[in-house]
Amino acid sequence: MTELHHQTLAELAAGLRARRFSSVELARHFLARIERSNPELNALVTVTADQALAAAARADERIASGSAGPLTGLPIVHKDIFCTDGVLTTCGSRMLSNFVAPYDATVVERLSQAGVITLGKANMDEFAMGSSNETSWYGPVKNPWDLKKVPGGSSGGSAAAVAARIAPAATGTDTGGSIRQPAALTSLTGIKPTYGRVSRYGMIAFASSLDQAGTLTLTAEDSAMLLGAMAGFDPRDSTSVDAPVPDYVATLDQPLAGLRIGLLKEFFEKGLDEANGKLVRDALKVFEAMGAKLVEVSLPNLPLSVPTYYVVAPAECSSNLSRFDGVRFGYRCENPVNLIDLYKRSRGEGFGAEVKRRIMTGTYVLSAGYYDAYYLQAQKIRRLIADDFEAAFKEVDVLMGPTSPTTAFDIGAKVDDPITMYLNDIYTIGANLAGLPAMSIPCGFLGGLPVGLQVIGPHFAEGKLLNVAHRYQQETQWHKEIPANYK
Repeated sequence: MTELHHQTLAELAAGLRARRFSSVELARHFLARIERSNPELNALVTVTADQALAAAARADERIASGSAGPLTGLPIVHKDIFCTDGVLTTCGSRMLSNFVAPYDATVVERLSQAGVITLGKANMDEFAMGSSNETSWYGPVKNPWDLKKVPGGSSGGSAAAVAARIAPAATGTDTGGSIRQPAALTSLTGIKPTYGRVSRYGMIAFASSLDQAGTLTLTAEDSAMLLGAMAGFDPRDSTSVDAPVPDYVATLDQPLAGLRIGLLKEFFEKGLDEANGKLVRDALKVFEAMGAKLVEVSLPNLPLSVPTYYVVAPAECSSNLSRFDGVRFGYRCENPVNLIDLYKRSRGEGFGAEVKRRIMTGTYVLSAGYYDAYYLQAQKIRRLIADDFEAAFKEVDVLMGPTSPTTAFDIGAKVDDPITMYLNDIYTIGANLAGLPAMSIPCGFLGGLPVGLQVIGPHFAEGKLLNVAHRYQQETQWHKEIPANYK
C-alpha cells in the first residue's frame, strides 16, 4: 500500500470507504509525522492530538454505520487565524498568545460537520501581515524544500505542513496573495475563492474588504472537495454572498478545448525572474496542446495594485486591530498606572514590528488631513483595477501568469527591507482588490525550488479554475513531487 502521507485527500477518502485503514490509524500516522518533523519546520503552533483522536473515533463510527460523507475521517490543519472552540487561537501574535477561542469559525464549523479531523493550528505571519512567515511571534516557518528558505506567507505554516506531508491539507487565508504565494513557493495547489464565497465569521480580521479563506492542498481535486464544504452563505457574515454552491468535483474533468486564456502582459515585464517566466510559458504550452487558445491581455492599471493595496489594507488593519487593547482579551501589560498606560504598553508589547508599521501607516492615511489624498485615491484606483479585470473577462475565460516573481528566498534576506518584501505580492494583489477567485498550481522547479502558475477567473468561477488546474495536473507530474527529507 502507498504510504498514507503520499496520498491525496481523494485517495485517502477512497481508502477510508474501502476500509483499508481507519480514521484513527490515519490520524495517528500524521500525528507521528508532526511529532517527528514539526520541531525543525515550526509549521504548527498547537497540536490537538487528543481531540483529533477522539474525533477520528467518532468518524470511524459514522463510516461503520454508513452515514459518512465524502470528507468524513480526513485530517487537516487550520491556519491559526480561525477561531477554534476550546483551542488556543493566536494569529501568530504575542497579543493573542493566551487567547482560547470560545467558538468555532464558520470554516472550522462546516468542515467539522463534514467529518474533517483537526490535527492542529498552523503558524502564520502575525495577524496575516507578511509574505515570508517571518513576522510570527512563534518564529519563522521553514520551507520543506530547503530549510534555509522561507515558505511564503502569511499562510506559511499551512503550506509547510502540507508540503512536508505532516498533514494532507490545510486551510489558509488570502488578503493579498497569502495562500497563492506560499503555494507557489512550496509546490502546492492553493485557491483563494471569490470575496464573499466563504464566510469570514470567526476568521480574525486583518483587512475586511480583502480577506478571504481558502485551502492549500496537493491537488485541485482535493481543493474542490474542501471548498464545496466550506463555501456558501452565512448570515453571521455581512459580506457573505447568498449564491448557490456548485458541485466543484463534478466539473473537474470538463475538456479545455476552446478555452480562451489571457496572458497578463504586465506580469511578464520587468521584475520577473527570466527562468521563472520560461517555466510559466512552458506550462501555457500544455494548455495549448489541450486545445486552449492564448490571447495577450493588458490590464493598464494593474501596476498600481501594490501602492493601492498598501494604503487600503493598512487603513482597514488600523481599524480592525483597535479592538486589541489589553482590556477584554489577549495580552495585557503588567501593573499599568492608568488606562492610557494600559493601552499604550499592552499594544506596544503585544504587537510586533510589522503590525505596528501597518497600524501606523493605516492611521496616517485615514487621518483628517490625508484621507482624500491617500485612502480615497486608493479606492478610486481599486475601482479602475476591477474595471480592467472586468473588461479582460469579456475577451477571455481565465487569466494566467506567474504567481511569484522568484522562487523562495533565504530566511532573513528581506526582513529589514519592507518595500522589497511587499513586492513579493506584486502578481497576487490585483485579484484581492477586485474580489476575484484565483489559484496557484505547481508548474516546475528552478534549482530544486518550486515555481507556481497563477490562474485568475471572473467572480464565482471557482469551478472553472479548479477544472483548468485539474486538467493540467492530469497532464503533468509537478504536483506529485515530495521534498527529499519528508518522503
